[in-house]
Amino acid sequence: MTRTPALVALNVLVLLPIATEPISARAEGPTRVEDLHSFGNFHQIRVKHVALDLTVDFGQKNLRGTATLTLERLPGCPAHAPLVLDTRALSITKVEAGSGSVATKTVPFELGAADKFLGASLTIRLPDEAEQVWISYETSPQASALQWLDPPQTAGGKLPFLFTQSEAIHARSWIPLQDSPSVRMTYGALIHVPAGLRAVMSAVQQPRTGAPGEFMFSMPQPIPSYLIALAVGELAFRPLGPRTGVYAEPSVIDRAAYEFADTERMVVAAEKQFGPYRWDRYDILVLPPSFPFGGMENPKLSFATPTILAGDRSLVSLVSHELAHSWSGNLVTNATWRDFWLNEGFTVYLERRIIEDIYGPDRAAMEAVLGLQELREELEHLDDKEEILHIDLAGRDPDDGMTRVPYEKGALFLTTLERAFGRERVDAFLRSYFDHFAFQSITTADFEQYLQEHLFSLDARAAGNINLHAWLYEPGLPAGFPEPHSERFDSVLHQARQWLEGKVAAENIAATAWSTQEWLHFLRAMPETLTADQMAKLDAAFHLTDHGNSEIVQQWLLLAIRAHYATADARLETFLCSIGRRKYLIPLYTELIKTPEGKARAHSTYTKARPLYHPITVESVDRLLGPT
Repeated sequence: MTRTPALVALNVLVLLPIATEPISARAEGPTRVEDLHSFGNFHQIRVKHVALDLTVDFGQKNLRGTATLTLERLPGCPAHAPLVLDTRALSITKVEAGSGSVATKTVPFELGAADKFLGASLTIRLPDEAEQVWISYETSPQASALQWLDPPQTAGGKLPFLFTQSEAIHARSWIPLQDSPSVRMTYGALIHVPAGLRAVMSAVQQPRTGAPGEFMFSMPQPIPSYLIALAVGELAFRPLGPRTGVYAEPSVIDRAAYEFADTERMVVAAEKQFGPYRWDRYDILVLPPSFPFGGMENPKLSFATPTILAGDRSLVSLVSHELAHSWSGNLVTNATWRDFWLNEGFTVYLERRIIEDIYGPDRAAMEAVLGLQELREELEHLDDKEEILHIDLAGRDPDDGMTRVPYEKGALFLTTLERAFGRERVDAFLRSYFDHFAFQSITTADFEQYLQEHLFSLDARAAGNINLHAWLYEPGLPAGFPEPHSERFDSVLHQARQWLEGKVAAENIAATAWSTQEWLHFLRAMPETLTADQMAKLDAAFHLTDHGNSEIVQQWLLLAIRAHYATADARLETFLCSIGRRKYLIPLYTELIKTPEGKARAHSTYTKARPLYHPITVESVDRLLGPT
């Protein structure tokens, strides 16, 4: 088969020189990786580039077309070694192989037995001369990475919407590839969408030269598969700065542009601290509320939940978090999901440094205290093996490792380094770390070796104060960790005690100028024994049931369930049926099912809400509630 002109153009676009440091400029590379969550034989044959030509079909709720994979045979690869890829519920119709731009022959392929976590291997028998394979396929309507939204589920209500969520191992449900974070590749795409819709990806959009409804993209920097992302919908765009902007549905775009006005300042602050931004642009896409996470750090285009549109920029730490991933995660990536803390622990640390620079140390301290609260609460329910940064995920879904441990324990570890060695020296270490491992995927062992050689060796006394093994390989928090503190939270707790002891009426609580973070601290300080009458007094004073801030509402609704505060029942059902963010949903459902009547309400509400949730959220709630 000869490629279409569009695909030939696509290949030219994506084979531009990659803007990375030359390999020769780096010292020793990362270690050989064994990824238990991939079938791919990437130690023999590695996918270096993916070119997609996909049609988005909202009627059938599938993507169909071709994925063209450019291959590299590594030293020691046997002459007749097959190519082994990862798939999940893909329908493969044909595989061709060849070199250059021509597929010279159809080749045999075999799909392995399906594993409940890993999907199925795709084994392709290659001719010896093959440099590329063309895979014709279509996705399943139940693909775990894809959510198809009907018009009523969108803000505009007139046109449908599609978005992907590929982390951790969901890329294989919409692209046949080596779905391991240790495999980095460039990619290009030609996406065909219905009239009136716009496609965006975690890549550079090329000038439109094709037919209406065709969008062409290229990603010249090598990224792991979980960072390939696509969204299609009725989208508007607003610039936020010379290299930053926001996409959202037209009815949401003005709110989003206001909320994210500081994005360019965040990029500048991060560059000043951690080195140059290497992804050209940083844009944000605000998704419909069914998005299962707060944000996703897809390079060049972070995906974000609309629940952070609070109207006062109080929740934009999420933006600083996804931006920080441009260094920790996207630039230097965990090689396996055991090493997930290398992405998230570093990113939480960087996020709070950015917040401190833009909004001041008080705000950063409050965020850190809240983060530690969440970590401690989760540690009460985790086994020892779940509390280790370098977690063992053998035989498990890598999503199981996405607790607060890699985020908050990882960030506390880096704060410990800062306290021991000083901020200036740790910043220099981080800049060198990002430069040294730029556009590579590394393991915890790689990091540990680099840390010993480039930080610990500089100050043996400071290094001696850090129990590195305890931080990386033992459960819990090591003794003497640097616990964050906020004086503003001290004042909040004083107000909470005064009210609970009956010394101050609810309407006289000095909360007029409280930030979101202070409200969260106040609500989390409430006892399990709070009564419905006490809830009513707080509600009358501050209208918390009808509050517009999703973080505050979710914390209030947890209290309402415990106190059997019926006034909030309708808001609880509306909240559960309109938001798909797992961070909010799982604690609420967990609290509901603690009583028989609550369990009945949980199942009744979930029956209505389940069709609106993303497959990742559905899997989590199904596991919690059982059959519905």
